[in-house]
Amino acid sequence: MKVNQYGQVQVSENEAFEALYSQRLDTLKDVLLEKTSLIDQFNNACDTNADRINRLNHLPNLDIPVEQFDKSLQKNWFMPRDAVHENLMEMLDGMCTTQEQTDRVNQELDLFAQYGMIDLLFYLKYLVDTMRKNNIVWGVGRGSSVASYVLYLIGVHKIDSIKYDLDINEFLR
Repeated sequence: MKVNQYGQVQVSENEAFEALYSQRLDTLKDVLLEKTSLIDQFNNACDTNADRINRLNHLPNLDIPVEQFDKSLQKNWFMPRDAVHENLMEMLDGMCTTQEQTDRVNQELDLFAQYGMIDLLFYLKYLVDTMRKNNIVWGVGRGSSVASYVLYLIGVHKIDSIKYDLDINEFLR
């Protein structure tokens, strides 16, 4: 088994059959077979012989630069559509009680937009809400992320970067 540059698992014909015979088919669901014709043969056999065996998926064989692949992943956060806080920017603005806080939020939001990271904020809000709802504990803050006041307001960490005079540029270098 090997992992390609896009993080997709590729298995040989022998590894696929080993998973089949050991009843570890769930490990084959999201992999690339070195010979893609084997996926069709396997699925045809499933259709005619076995109702209880999962069909294998064809994963796209990507022919794009890794950087472009990474950018596309940054746009596709796996969260329910109804979990997106359409009013996140208004919510952040409403959490500010001073002009300094409002200015900092606006500065950071401009930087998040400039770096193409606004979708990340929506996902982080969803993640924090999900962890709170399920009583999952996470750290108080680590690394350069504590320089972001917006992440503090969302609840990603517990460090008030304005109070401790942390420069946002430390986060977005």
